[in-house]
Amino acid sequence: MTLLKKLFKRSDDTSSTQAKPIVETAPSSPQARDHKSDRAERTGAKKTKAKSSRSTTDKQGMDKTSSTNAAVAQKPDDVKAKPKKAWRREDFAVAPAEGKQRFHDFDLPDDVMHAIADLNFQYCSDIQAATLIESLEGRDIIGKAQTGTGKTAAFLISIITDLLDYPLEQKAAKGVPRALIIAPTRELALQIAADAEEMGKYADIGVVALVGGMDYDRQRKQLAARPVDILVATPGRLIDFVRSSDVDLGDVEVLVLDEADRMLSMGFIPDVRTIIRHTPRKGDRQTLLYSATFTDDVMDLARQWTVDAKVIEIAPEQKSTDSVEQLVYLVSRQDKYRLLRNFVQLNQLERVIVFGNRRDETRRLAERLQKDGLKAALMSGEITQQKRVKTLDDFRQGRINILVATDVAGRGIHVDGVSHVINYALPEDADDYVHRIGRTGRAGSTGTSISFATEDDAFLLPEIEEVAGVKMKCVYPDPNLLESI
Repeated sequence: MTLLKKLFKRSDDTSSTQAKPIVETAPSSPQARDHKSDRAERTGAKKTKAKSSRSTTDKQGMDKTSSTNAAVAQKPDDVKAKPKKAWRREDFAVAPAEGKQRFHDFDLPDDVMHAIADLNFQYCSDIQAATLIESLEGRDIIGKAQTGTGKTAAFLISIITDLLDYPLEQKAAKGVPRALIIAPTRELALQIAADAEEMGKYADIGVVALVGGMDYDRQRKQLAARPVDILVATPGRLIDFVRSSDVDLGDVEVLVLDEADRMLSMGFIPDVRTIIRHTPRKGDRQTLLYSATFTDDVMDLARQWTVDAKVIEIAPEQKSTDSVEQLVYLVSRQDKYRLLRNFVQLNQLERVIVFGNRRDETRRLAERLQKDGLKAALMSGEITQQKRVKTLDDFRQGRINILVATDVAGRGIHVDGVSHVINYALPEDADDYVHRIGRTGRAGSTGTSISFATEDDAFLLPEIEEVAGVKMKCVYPDPNLLESI
């Protein structure tokens, strides 16, 4: 099951219980855009609106012949267009529900609705409902939402609808994307690309992911194989492709900056600035920026890169940590490993993520668990991307029970059914604690967070409790958890 499918499932389960979004308009520029007319004006030289309105019986669908011909025209001669399965919108019936927004309520093309129907998800999450009504009109968005609220689906639906509504009049050049999505980690970028392919599977949308840690020449061949509509990339690898002239960002129509706060904390902003300078000016593109937090630095960047943006903040009634039971074990440094091993074995945990602060710490911990016969694997930036993908699949399928991860790699782990998160070392950044425990208690389920606090890092607890909004119970472990096995 892809991340997109999980997010839609979560939307169905939680859309009626989440708090309503806070929507406000960012301070207007001296010349605020008329978004509908501006959209047509700034793209009219290259493309035309596919259809001014949907028909009554096919209200939200594109002219199929027009979209198919446009798609086939972009395919290389040696690639045969796949026949599309007959599908009718009326077969995907969703009853109106109080307090919920249906995807039917938006003017979405049939190709997009067909993909949503395949996922069998019907109602928008709060971030989806609040952003789609604005982004589909061409407005810039500054969105604040926690991980797992469905923001990925929100911007993908908007992008693909835009690409279908405004098809290119001429065949696009290769390596010239129409939409650019920048993400801070390789795992997140690959997941977004996979979700884009799933959402655009009936629309003949070309998707390419450019990330570090994978073969450069192979990615170059993917760019050369066919025109790319949606390019998903990490900052460093994208700059390499731009500097080698394999990618031209001069025709980007939609720019998405995902997890802007993480890119800021990871030091990627200089690279992102360089990338944005290669795109059209902010008045000639649509910019969608998403962040889990709205710090002053994030908002300063957002204002630099957007025009007359809608600020949408999802303020949940409950913190994401409320679905997670949180406990702190006070333990000596020398007893930490024994406590971890015994806790996992005695409780027969089937799917647990263990977080450390450093790569060398997580590597040694994973190796020690493996040596003791536990099914553990490492997830950090020092292993190859191919191995990461396989490791995540093994974790989902139950071939691995324990995933030992760093914070950066952990942000890309989106797996349902994780019963426990164990903080082998308390994070130095309290926000990382919230992101860590967000790996459990997902999709409406409950989870457990166990933190080990030693004399070296117990001083971090007050700030973590303040950020998490909870007073955690601190206990000494039972003697049997410290015994040798």
